[in-house]
Amino acid sequence: MISWVPLLAAALLWWIFSAGLPTRLPIGVLDDDHSVLSRQLVRFLDATPGLAVARRYDNPAEAEHALRRIDVYAVVSIPRDFSRDVKQGRSTQVTLLHNAQLGTHSGLIQRDVRTAVGTLSAGVEMTARNKRGEAAQGVRTSMEPVRAGMVTLFNASLDYEQFLAAALIPALLHILAMTAGAWAVGRELRDRTLGDWLGPTPALGQTAGALLGKLLWSWLGLGGVATLALLWITWGRGWHPAGSVPWTLVALWVFLALSIALGALASAATRSLRTALSATGFITAPAFAFSGVGFPLLAMPWAAQLWALALPYTHYIRLQMEQLQMGAPLSVSIATPLWMALATAVLLAACVPLLRAAAAQPASWGKR
Repeated sequence: MISWVPLLAAALLWWIFSAGLPTRLPIGVLDDDHSVLSRQLVRFLDATPGLAVARRYDNPAEAEHALRRIDVYAVVSIPRDFSRDVKQGRSTQVTLLHNAQLGTHSGLIQRDVRTAVGTLSAGVEMTARNKRGEAAQGVRTSMEPVRAGMVTLFNASLDYEQFLAAALIPALLHILAMTAGAWAVGRELRDRTLGDWLGPTPALGQTAGALLGKLLWSWLGLGGVATLALLWITWGRGWHPAGSVPWTLVALWVFLALSIALGALASAATRSLRTALSATGFITAPAFAFSGVGFPLLAMPWAAQLWALALPYTHYIRLQMEQLQMGAPLSVSIATPLWMALATAVLLAACVPLLRAAAAQPASWGKR
């Protein structure tokens, strides 16, 4: 659980998102017009990198059934007399039926369908105006007199490997690290071997040394996995972030130390491995959801924001995004690892008197 299993899990997460951007999402087409113009629209849709026209349907019931079975992620419906209305200068409408429950698929498909339909519409309008004698440059200006300039500052390529995989791997290691800390201390209590480990009346230094020695191996194992994962997903994949990868790596090691210390404290405070593991799940399982990566932190209710800020993962992932995604100056992220290191020291220091007290009370050992 601190060597090859985390390595395998991190590799699996990277592999899932290694494509970077979802492409060729299967969609269906319900063409009631069967004209040259409708077939041209279908070719435009299929030529869009994010879409693949997988099926053509003859009636709405068949298309709806395919959507419900998720044979396709969306269906584009082209109405009867589509070509005739366009040629006669009347407005017509192409309908996109999509499953909004699949948020990522839905958003990408909506964007690409709008692009394909907009390209066809603009081409039709420009051809009509050119035939009426308008110059090409004048046509382009009159069709779009005001243009919005959108500049994507971070993750311009919308790469899910750099965005999601890079954020999910530390979340996974956070769960494993706190579990390792809770297990390392909790099993001594569960198996009634605390006296063999610490002795009946251990001194402060002896207890602190025994605790650090026991937790060191989890830290080295998970830290090694974290190092390999971070270096592979950045430099190994040809991504050279504008920020500091080494400082992000330092923060990741400190974050893992904090997670392990938090798990050890949970076992030492409760003297129950089962309770400590429950606390581990309570703290680490929702950490990614509350971090602000998947759902904006500022859009959460104030109580959820307070809970998010109390979780260590929120602070680490903010530093990682500052350095790897935003290329922020190092001065912006310099304090986070220092505060996490201080918190780690406080948690470990709190474990020592709790373990000494537990060592003096053998009747409290053996709790599951």
